[in-house]
Amino acid sequence: MIRRVALAVLVLTMSTSCVSKKIYQDLENKFAELKKERNTLADENEGLKTNNTALQTDLDKYKSESERLKAERDKLAADYAATKKSLDNLKASYAALEKDSNEALDANISKNRQLLAELEAKQKAMAAEQDKLNKLKADLLKSSTRLAELEKIMADKEAAMKKLKETLSKSLKAFEGKGLTVTEKDGKVYVSMENKLLFESGSYTVGTEGKKAVDLVGKVLGDNPDLSVLIEGHTDNDKITGTLSGGIESNWDLSTKRATSIVNILTANPKVNKANLTAAGRSEFAPLLSNDSAEGKAKNRRIEIILTPKLDELSKLLNEM
Repeated sequence: MIRRVALAVLVLTMSTSCVSKKIYQDLENKFAELKKERNTLADENEGLKTNNTALQTDLDKYKSESERLKAERDKLAADYAATKKSLDNLKASYAALEKDSNEALDANISKNRQLLAELEAKQKAMAAEQDKLNKLKADLLKSSTRLAELEKIMADKEAAMKKLKETLSKSLKAFEGKGLTVTEKDGKVYVSMENKLLFESGSYTVGTEGKKAVDLVGKVLGDNPDLSVLIEGHTDNDKITGTLSGGIESNWDLSTKRATSIVNILTANPKVNKANLTAAGRSEFAPLLSNDSAEGKAKNRRIEIILTPKLDELSKLLNEM
């Protein structure tokens, strides 16, 4: 999308004699805003992927280390039991040999002391390994909890967008088959309205039927204030000729004015957060179908309202990790 907007800015740069300085500046500003939004979403998405991969790697490492420590602990326990049994046997022998010579007695005492020292060392080693195992379990539990929280937030966001799509589809059901569609893709909800529902040819004034549809979208946005909303205007590749009402000079101009007309209707609803809205003109450079047919041109002349959830909770959780 940014590359296409960049291409549009280049085209405008080469055609400054046909486009007013204000429109040129507006498009440059919108390009910068879109690029900033794209970079922010891309950085957040990459951050989520990187942290999710890192957490999964840590989880696998901790599980592997836990199994190793358990095996070492079990081996030490077995060694401890064998040593204790030997000690018990030596104690029995000691009792039987108590009447023997002092030399034999001293040998048994020395061996007993050695076994006792070995037993004490094994007990200390077992205690150290148990401490390591307890710490590893605590770290594993902490990482698992954070991963579960991250997965829950992502699942909640996905469920919220699915519910939003269902709400919009229900609210706009009366416009099914009239050039309006509601779809969900890549964690976003798209409301696409063909120009036949909204505008007369070459005009950026929204008709009565189209205003009803946009008002219904505004009502849903008012009930969901935590959404970023991008309104994109699209045209076919037919060039603007002659002097049209409103001083329209190009498809860029027309697509931008149409997007702004939709914004004006949405902001008439006092519950809609104006700070979340962005209007953009895409001209002919993001077609749905080929412009080689009348049907394709009709599909390409449209307004798209793109709804994106904010990622404040995810960003906060990632910063705490």
